Amino acid sequence: MPKINSRNNPTERKAYIITGPTSGIGRATAFEVARYGTVVLVGRDREKLDELQKAIAREGGHAVPIVCDLSDTPSVGHAAAKILELHLPVAGLVNNAGVHQTRATKNAEGWDMTFATNHLGPFVLTVALVPHLPDGANVVFVVSAVEDPERKPAKIMGMRGGRYISAEASARGEWKPGGSTLAGTDAYATSKQCGLATALAFARETPRLRICAVEPGINPGTGLGRDANIFIRFIFRYVITLLPPFVRYRSTPKRAARVITKILTDESGKTGLYYDAKGQPILGSTMVRNTQFQDRVVAETRALLATVPH
Repeated sequence: MPKINSRNNPTERKAYIITGPTSGIGRATAFEVARYGTVVLVGRDREKLDELQKAIAREGGHAVPIVCDLSDTPSVGHAAAKILELHLPVAGLVNNAGVHQTRATKNAEGWDMTFATNHLGPFVLTVALVPHLPDGANVVFVVSAVEDPERKPAKIMGMRGGRYISAEASARGEWKPGGSTLAGTDAYATSKQCGLATALAFARETPRLRICAVEPGINPGTGLGRDANIFIRFIFRYVITLLPPFVRYRSTPKRAARVITKILTDESGKTGLYYDAKGQPILGSTMVRNTQFQDRVVAETRALLATVPH
């Protein structure tokens, strides 16, 4: 990997926050973003965070680890406070952390782990940091096009898009009937649909910031479905994604990282956009494009989170 060329010393660099940075797209993005400034690494494994911090330092970059479990909303709140205590010139946030469980589990509040990690955690972190971000800062939500029931490759695989009933129902692990028979898919698609809806709603709510979302493409081997059995992982990584129509959506963590970093460091003022794996604007599902749905997701999420003791 080529050395990171840092034009400024660590105390003068802009800072960029990345969640889920220790593997896959997040790790590749951390190295890419380190070319532009200090990287705040937000993840749950201290040992992996320290290893990544050292690896970035060896390439000439500067990183700061913050331990945080995105599935635990109080932990996210504490992490946001620690980030603010660093007094860094934060210029951007990437909500990248995500899971796709094939066997549903619950977090400390008893909420569905996929929904908590992919939607509630990023929501809490963003809300906590937004008042402290400077005008023009970029916030990027890494989502997934499987939220769209008409997305061709997802449809072929038997996915049925987001199955949102309400934030409270999602927290209970309940999804609209008629969903996918693929284990964990309804939870994943719904959580990512909520993330996309949130990005679009927040962009309208806070026009002084640049808030966008990106679909990183199909990235085999990122560890997203790490709890799936070995046969399913093999088929997904080495067979399905090499066949039409899937191959056109295939990407790699490094390619996804370049697209995410370009959006994160963009100074054109674009906001409220949804990008594909090549960095081109696309449209989400019919439901997620509805501003009333976007606002409902945000309002219901806020109401749900208000029930959590701080």
